[in-house]
Amino acid sequence: MVTSAELPCPGHRACGNLEGVTELPNRPVCILGLGLIGGSMMRALHDAGREVFGHNRSAATVEAATASGHDASTDLVATLRRAADSDAVIVLATPVTTIEPILAAIAEHAPGALVTDVISVKRPVAEIVHRVHPQARYVGGHPMAGTSHSGWAATDPALFTGAMWMVTTEDTTDAADWETVADIALLLGAAVVPAAADAHDRAVAAISHLPHLTAAATATVGAGESDLALRLAAGSFRDGTRVAGTAPALQRAMIEANGVAVLNVLSETIDRLIAARDELRDHGTTSVLVDDGHRARLAYESMAQSPRALIADVEIGAPGWQADMRRQAHQGRVWLGRDD
Repeated sequence: MVTSAELPCPGHRACGNLEGVTELPNRPVCILGLGLIGGSMMRALHDAGREVFGHNRSAATVEAATASGHDASTDLVATLRRAADSDAVIVLATPVTTIEPILAAIAEHAPGALVTDVISVKRPVAEIVHRVHPQARYVGGHPMAGTSHSGWAATDPALFTGAMWMVTTEDTTDAADWETVADIALLLGAAVVPAAADAHDRAVAAISHLPHLTAAATATVGAGESDLALRLAAGSFRDGTRVAGTAPALQRAMIEANGVAVLNVLSETIDRLIAARDELRDHGTTSVLVDDGHRARLAYESMAQSPRALIADVEIGAPGWQADMRRQAHQGRVWLGRDD
């Protein structure tokens, strides 16, 4: 198995060291939506020397971005025409509930543009793209990064450093378009995880969307006990409820768009909690759930602390390259770009 520890740091974009790397073509990036993720992308790409411009419907957000020296506009049509003229990669960085009219505008004003996104669900986005802009060149994406804060004021150009960035890898995915999107993620300091849309949605239901619901339950129960409970609350409550501080509309848009997958993991969670309740009631112990959770947490920590295993021996564009990428990603491997 090849690991990142076995490869020299120079030349690996995800290390933040670009010495010796052939420069990526300075293809512009057009970001639609300049909140936490989109705005952080704009700042990071700008700092990396890429031409980047964007749109946000909020005049206050655009004013804040331009005051910081960034290229932003409230005029969606003008922004899309500029993207078409400059062959920019278009990034959808708004909630999934808002993308239909945006995609319709892309289909009208920049129909040939390569489109990606940073939305936390992939199958619903792909279905909307297919319905609204069926001729789109689309490669989905999802950076596993964020905070409980939102808006331009919360943006951070280092947000993606060391993060995992899923790039949709279906059997029909175009090789050149996939590499273009993957290279943007690598330039921002992330490692790329190739996955099919449905596999991604099942995974994030368990490790991202479910925690929002369990955090909400923990926060509600704790706050409902008494002010004494909140005064005594420390690390366990703070860490276990952090994501409950995210704007409710953003949480709902994310969770509800992935409804089927969330229902499945929520049902499993409820079953495990009921079993723990019954075990405590009947036998005075919660050993099964606590022990299972402890082992799972240790497995996560072990993977997080180990050198990252790299996807190897895949020639992008060769027959079956997409399936090879997905297979290795399911083994916990990541893509850090070509070695040449």
